[in-house]
Amino acid sequence: MRTHRLGFTLISLWMAVMSVGCASVEGQGKLALDPFESTNRRVSAFNEDVDRNLLKPVASAYQKAVPGIVQDGVHNFFGNLDDIWSTANNALQLKPMETAETGLRTAVNTVFGVYGLIDWGTRVGLQRHSADFGQTLGYWGVPSGPYLVLPIFGPSNVRDAAGLVVDSQENRWSKVTPTASRYSGTAVKVVDKRAGYLGLDKQLDEVALDKYAFIRDAYVQRRLAQTRRGKPAADDGDDNKGGGNNERFDE
Repeated sequence: MRTHRLGFTLISLWMAVMSVGCASVEGQGKLALDPFESTNRRVSAFNEDVDRNLLKPVASAYQKAVPGIVQDGVHNFFGNLDDIWSTANNALQLKPMETAETGLRTAVNTVFGVYGLIDWGTRVGLQRHSADFGQTLGYWGVPSGPYLVLPIFGPSNVRDAAGLVVDSQENRWSKVTPTASRYSGTAVKVVDKRAGYLGLDKQLDEVALDKYAFIRDAYVQRRLAQTRRGKPAADDGDDNKGGGNNERFDE
């Protein structure tokens, strides 16, 4: 029954993304990739307010008050859970080496790293090849569609927003019970992730004349690199090295 529901969801998402991705929006935005720019800027401003007044202060306090070894354990644990779904997406993208290495990394960290609290995988040279369902859709030719800024989640596009629905359903943490524990853990994960970006705010403000446009262009280019077929390039944001002439399937 679960397989049928997932299959129906994937088909629905595919049809929705293809229809929006191929559609044109007139009278809005200055760029074809960002027809909803005025709305996106308002959502971006809302996200910055939430970050400035809530996430950043909490992340700063977390970084100062929580011992480094505990922070590492939290980061490693949730990273290991993400690696499970990354392994599946690498397989869906027909990447045998990335699938095998990420899968082995997950097994090593789960068994020898106490469910991922200790990152033995990195210590023995097993790289993380992050992959999500939006990337998988792009790899198989689904167009990205217009650029979107999602409340709280931030930069995205129509395809990746649809992929996020599947990502959330297949994330192992979403199955944790009781609900209170799941929500508490999710909050810790968000704070831990935000703590990892502390210090970059000032640098971004210094180098970007238009912070919104800078983040948008960086996101679009990164996703283009991540959805190439063939051997990943050095800038694919996937913790890999190497290059190659690869066809882009995100355009």
